[in-house]
This record gives sequence, C-alpha cells and structure tokens, in this order.
Amino acid sequence: MEDQQCLGCKLANKRVETHIVYENELVTCFLDHAPLSEGHILILPKHHYHDVDDLDEITAFEIMKTSAMLSRVLKSQFQPDGITVIQNGGIFNDLNHYHMHIFPRYESDGFGWVEPADTANAKGRLSVTQEQMITFVNRQLSV
Repeated sequence: MEDQQCLGCKLANKRVETHIVYENELVTCFLDHAPLSEGHILILPKHHYHDVDDLDEITAFEIMKTSAMLSRVLKSQFQPDGITVIQNGGIFNDLNHYHMHIFPRYESDGFGWVEPADTANAKGRLSVTQEQMITFVNRQLSV
C-alpha cells in the first residue's frame, strides 16, 4: 500500500517529477538526482516498504529482475568497467522507502568501499559467527 506522506511513494507513483527510464505495475526506475556517475538509477517499488526484509516475494523478485535488465542497459550504453548494485537499510535508508541503486563504475571513478578501522575482531570470530548465524537462519526458515 502507498504511504501518502512518503517521498519514496510519491517518487515511485509519479506524484513528484523524476527522469523515469523504466516502470511497470510494481516498480519505477529513474535517474538519481545526485548521480555518482552518468546513468545512476534508483529502483523503487510502487507500494511502501522500508527495508529489504519488508518486501513481499513478488516485489523482491521484480526488483532483482529489473536490476539485471538495467545492468545490461547500462553496460550497453556506457561500456563501464563494472556495475554496482547497492541498497542501504535501517538508519542508512535516507529515503525511508526501499530503493536499490544501480550505477556504472569505472576504474578511475574514485568510488570505494571503506572498511571500518577495526575489522580484526570480526575476522577472528568467523567460526563463532558462522555457528550463530546458522542457528538464526534455521530459526528463520522454520517460521
């Protein structure tokens, strides 16, 4: 269902002007207003969802299918060195509406993955973390 106050819902349902490159009954895809590179696209569901784990299976599948199609379009149009597909959840979801970014990448574009300063603790706990996660995955699958 659409949230009348949500900017993401307004964008996805064309109540705010955007540069749409593709849409269907479930998603709207448009150019990011502050692109990291030419062709930077946002994929938004037309119904209101906040995080990836809120999506229903049909919408989640449509978003992934659309991201693959748009990746092919970006590769064809811009001949990038690669494509980045990313989604930020929780407090990092600045739109408060699920959205996926997909954008062309170039070796010299300066975009980078910045690792936190202290990763040693996580690296040293891989086996413990694995065991814990398997337990939680199994619980989630039995729900």
